[in-house]
Amino acid sequence: MVSIIKEPMTLEGYDLLVEEFKFLLEVEKPKTAEEKLVAAAQGDRSENADYHAAKEKLRFIDKRLFYLNSMIEKSVIIDPSSYLHVKAAFGSTVRLLNIESDEEEVYTICGVLESEPENGLISIHSPIAKALLGRMVDDEFILKLPKGKKEYEVLHVEYKNIFSLKKNIRTKLDFSFH
Repeated sequence: MVSIIKEPMTLEGYDLLVEEFKFLLEVEKPKTAEEKLVAAAQGDRSENADYHAAKEKLRFIDKRLFYLNSMIEKSVIIDPSSYLHVKAAFGSTVRLLNIESDEEEVYTICGVLESEPENGLISIHSPIAKALLGRMVDDEFILKLPKGKKEYEVLHVEYKNIFSLKKNIRTKLDFSFH
């Protein structure tokens, strides 16, 4: 039996996933299929750039729909505001001290589709998130990386709404294939 890996996400993340799926299925795909039909009616398809572009666009839409559907099926909606966040968990914002460099780093553990590593929003599947889960203030741990290891101390664990920290929230303009 094949076990399905569950994908934790917030309600906001799930809603955005479903919104993109519906937009592609109900708006973008029919529009592109119509563009393909119009281009096909213009004659010789072998040299028809519009026809080939629409066909390729439909292929991209179908691939994205397949991916989004699989993520919807695997999703587990979690409300991180309901946790105490005494220990690092999904939705926790954790302030760490990099013991070697004596610099502070801040990470928020979130779902893979909600992550923005460049903004400190890290996927629950990332090595540092896996190392953080269950850690409390004053815990020290070593993170083994391909280029060596880093040693950290947990300074603070708290809850901050993931979507209030995001800088790149996708909209319908982002859902379209141009």
